[in-house]
Amino acid sequence: MPPTDEQQPEQNAPRATSPAEPQFSKETYLTWYEQMQLMRKFEEKAGQLYGQQKIKGFCHLYIGQEACVAGAVSALQKGDKWITAYRDHAHPLALGTSPNAIMAELYAKATGCSKGKGGSMHMFDKEVNFVGGHGIVGGQVPMGAGLAFAEKYNKTGNLCICYMGDGAVRQGALHEAFNMAMLWKLPVIFVVENNGYAMGTSVQRTSNVTELYHIGRGYDMPSEPVNGMNVEDIHEAVARAAERARAGEGPTFLEFKTYRYKGHSMSDPAKYRTKEELEDYRSRDAIESVRHTILTHNMATEEQLTAIDEKIKAQVQESVEFAENSPFPTADELYKDVYVQQDYPYIRD
Repeated sequence: MPPTDEQQPEQNAPRATSPAEPQFSKETYLTWYEQMQLMRKFEEKAGQLYGQQKIKGFCHLYIGQEACVAGAVSALQKGDKWITAYRDHAHPLALGTSPNAIMAELYAKATGCSKGKGGSMHMFDKEVNFVGGHGIVGGQVPMGAGLAFAEKYNKTGNLCICYMGDGAVRQGALHEAFNMAMLWKLPVIFVVENNGYAMGTSVQRTSNVTELYHIGRGYDMPSEPVNGMNVEDIHEAVARAAERARAGEGPTFLEFKTYRYKGHSMSDPAKYRTKEELEDYRSRDAIESVRHTILTHNMATEEQLTAIDEKIKAQVQESVEFAENSPFPTADELYKDVYVQQDYPYIRD
């Protein structure tokens, strides 16, 4: 049975087909393939481990949305800051955080990237300029503007890219941040990853504006829709936005029209959509599109891609073993990383 208008998200996402001629270098395509495969295989393993109760609490997987990160990483530079909501495992993976540290964090182990204190929803890694993983819906949006303000104030030439889900655009903090970012021409790229359903309700049932990039235009902010299932399109859109930001022209709002293959979280059966809709989006898979481009244009052989796949499989397995063998945080960690003052006088029994 085809989805009704109420069930079908108003995405209009074009298929992620391979270009007639490669738009980027062989190295770029191979990097994208490896990054997206690592995100995919890591998240698939995380889902399995959650089912085995090795990972507890909330867990929001990124499966299907990998291009939204891979294309942006290749378009930005090392000093740029990254911030997102709680679907946050893929971002640090693509930025270079060790899969071991991310898996250990999912296990709540002391060797995790947030010392086992953040879990799935609160990943941080200062070394790669990843400023979280934030659990309050839309709460990271004004923080992203603040990070951009710091870069402008310190004259670093860097910017902040701030991701949010489609549910976050209904938060009042977004509008305050958009207004201030435009007023002060802050070097920030706001990205809404519109997977059509927020936490489980389609965009057209929760927003009068269903083409979400129009919201930015209310602030005269350069805004555009982007095919979130196509890594080339994402790279180009982010590169344009970054050029504007570094030139002092202020923020950009990009709507990545993407799709998650799993539910909102591991506890979501996703009954609000049909199997036909899911399979339709799977046919647009960005990883398969990049793989097709690589093979069609003789950038690598099947054997070479298989070798990459095997390397990633080994990486993910190593991360599981690392997490399994790592210790849990000790009780005294409760009093650390709370205040800058090292000898803060806690009252203890």
